[in-house]
Amino acid sequence: MSTNHPLAEDLGFLLSRASGVVARSASASLAPLGLRVRSYSVLAFAGEDSAGVTQRRLAALMGLDPSQVVALVDDLESSGLVTRAPDPTDRRNKLIIATEKGHRIREEAQQRVDRAQSGHFDGVPQQHLEQLRSMLRRIAIPEEVPAGSGTESASGAQ
Repeated sequence: MSTNHPLAEDLGFLLSRASGVVARSASASLAPLGLRVRSYSVLAFAGEDSAGVTQRRLAALMGLDPSQVVALVDDLESSGLVTRAPDPTDRRNKLIIATEKGHRIREEAQQRVDRAQSGHFDGVPQQHLEQLRSMLRRIAIPEEVPAGSGTESASGAQ
């Protein structure tokens, strides 16, 4: 362990620090669209399925309190990027659905995030990036979650 960096061997610290670095650059790239990483993540999940996603599932997927998701959805809805609709399978739930404008912004946002993140990973062989993604998925995305539990796995979202 380095005496200059006492946490240089601490995986939790390194993951948190790396996440912060990448999230800040992603947020900076999303700012012209009126988005930040969390709002972009909600928009990305809402746009994955034409039927939408429940607020409860969003909270579980993102590791957030449901009240935080409500505020994010409120902001996206006021911008015309998502709508809320009753869930036909359980009318107590609301489905969050990306609008046409939301799909366009989501696509542009994804391109911006990809460009912003590429700078952090320049020079890293593709094979190593795939290994990193695989390892992080094992930690961040539960593999065996029953359908309907609100924590189904998602791919590729931040």
